[in-house]
Amino acid sequence: MSAQARKSPLRAAQATGRTIALRAIPTEPDRAEVRQATAQDYATHLRASNNKHGRPYTEKTVTAYTKAVRALDQWMSREGMEEDFTSLDTATLNLFFRAYYESHNQGGTNTVQRNLRPFFTWMEEEHDTANPYRDKKLQRYAPPKAGKPQTLSADFISDLLRATGNGHPRVREFEKLRDHAIIRVLTEGLRAEELLTLRLDSLDLTQGLAQVVPLKDARSTGEGRVIPLQPRTVIALTRYLRARETHKLSDSEWLWLGTRNRARLTYSGLYRMLNRRAKEAGYEGCHPHQFRHTATDDMLSAGMSGEDVMTIQGWKDPTMLRRYAADMAVSRAVKAARKMGDRY
Repeated sequence: MSAQARKSPLRAAQATGRTIALRAIPTEPDRAEVRQATAQDYATHLRASNNKHGRPYTEKTVTAYTKAVRALDQWMSREGMEEDFTSLDTATLNLFFRAYYESHNQGGTNTVQRNLRPFFTWMEEEHDTANPYRDKKLQRYAPPKAGKPQTLSADFISDLLRATGNGHPRVREFEKLRDHAIIRVLTEGLRAEELLTLRLDSLDLTQGLAQVVPLKDARSTGEGRVIPLQPRTVIALTRYLRARETHKLSDSEWLWLGTRNRARLTYSGLYRMLNRRAKEAGYEGCHPHQFRHTATDDMLSAGMSGEDVMTIQGWKDPTMLRRYAADMAVSRAVKAARKMGDRY
């Protein structure tokens, strides 16, 4: 038979051009292998199911849920447990959470406990096992109390912009132009994920606007929100787009490209960039979400109404506005009172 005749007519085979090796199922698997197979089945279930809002689980959610299952599996292996997941009881799960708490903080334990709940609901339905989450003896780990957000100082942001060229027209280095534009856009109040998912067609620099892709529950509306850009942000983006044309991957739809001709910027790359620039400016560092807190304070300090701030920031619940505004509430109140001067 010729080589041409041996080619598979299947579309998948034509696309890959190679043989896919299937995972061999052991004839007498040990319990660790059974647990791993169960975790794989659970991941398949998530990718084929919808969440409580009637939408498919995002890959980020699938990763978070299955990561919690792997953490439980790894702990059982370290403890020498030969049982599979079907035999787990409340007492054993309490031991796992306590061990996890000792090596992680309270927030991390609360997260893994929350992310394991759908798994045991699935186990209850799929394998007819008892659900430990229905047992009052399960030890709950509450989320840590949310502290007041840390608003960035004007001096810090100015120094950070200065470390990236300060928008000088003679700066032509791609990385500096990109980083300067990113910092400028962060001062508009975007979430990190919103910034990283910007595309070229998200910008209307003529009108000074950016269309932000909705996140999480807001995706159901099918529409993003419009962010008005500061004039200097428009200039920074214009200069970055000119430099972007020289990038090897300039045909990409994504706005932010990596350095050294690498693909689109990731969250870890954004985080590293901000900390590197902060250290260059003489500071310890920062994280992207602090810019969102700062933008909220800037808008409220400028006299913008709470309703308008909620529209710009993409909030539907005023609770978020109160939480973000709490950090500098006293400072804004003092400034407002001083503007009144002598009242009598």
